Amino acid sequence: AVQPQVVRRGCRTCVAVRATAAAAAAAEASTYANGLSLQLVQQFREDGYLALPGFASKEQVAALMQRANELVEQWNPDLEARRFSVFTTKEEQAHAKDAYFLDSASEINFFFEEKAVDEQGQLQVPKALAVNKIGHAMHDLDPTFSAFTRSQPVAAVLRSLGFQRPLPVQSMYIFKQPSIGGEVSPHQDSSFLYTDPMSCVGLWLALEDANRSNGCLWGLKGIHKQGLSRRFRRLPQGGVGFDGPAPDWSSLMPDFEPIECSAGTLVLLHGENVHYSAENTSPVSRHSWTLHVVESAAPYVWAPDNWAQRQPERPWTPLYDSSSSSSSSSSS
Repeated sequence: AVQPQVVRRGCRTCVAVRATAAAAAAAEASTYANGLSLQLVQQFREDGYLALPGFASKEQVAALMQRANELVEQWNPDLEARRFSVFTTKEEQAHAKDAYFLDSASEINFFFEEKAVDEQGQLQVPKALAVNKIGHAMHDLDPTFSAFTRSQPVAAVLRSLGFQRPLPVQSMYIFKQPSIGGEVSPHQDSSFLYTDPMSCVGLWLALEDANRSNGCLWGLKGIHKQGLSRRFRRLPQGGVGFDGPAPDWSSLMPDFEPIECSAGTLVLLHGENVHYSAENTSPVSRHSWTLHVVESAAPYVWAPDNWAQRQPERPWTPLYDSSSSSSSSSSS
């Protein structure tokens, strides 16, 4: 993991501060600073996902991408000790004994593309083109990504969805590298980030144009109403794994719709929505940033066997807390 709070070389500190300020200013200027209309909220609840074009400005997008590139540049992977993790959604069990993965709930860690490393652990492409994602605590530990997370438009959107005490529990920067960007198979976010009652919502921000050729999101409208298929949890015997077999969504694949969008678009994803992205075999990358939020006001409870757990000295902190002034509770 890197130490992201301070950039220690020359004028990079100034650059990081400027990028953080630019991201915050751009966020505050968003047309969504007052939240969503009732029509958009209803569309989200009916379809299970919702695209919000122009949520982030060009300046904000540039600041987030610049900061991610700086984090990769600062990172020095210890290949000899294999102090990294190769990311694959096809073999989640490979994470079972991977402390690096589990520790990432409280850190900023880096995960390689499957095809970027050979069997001996040697990079096959330049480091900047080898990283699949950065995760999973950027929203807390990095000033630029924290500024976006805690901006007024993000809070306003979550208020529109009924959140009283939204808790950001996971963030990821996805590179979807040219030619080798790995697929993300159909899944439901609540499988990984479970509360009782369920409340997870994903905020997926396109930092580059996303289309079918470079691995855009695909969503299945209305599937979230059928509930959750299985959970990915910490196991009593140690490690993590799914508590049931993989659901067979093959017959529904023709019903998935591409969520093609331009840079700056925010896609809201209901926790029980089924979505995926195909492998990027194009020569163009598809950078994105994802924040996952759950409700933490009573009676919602974060599952103690979720894979992501924080040490007491690094607790998650809510974006705002209106639970004491409201007697109602809303599941998202």
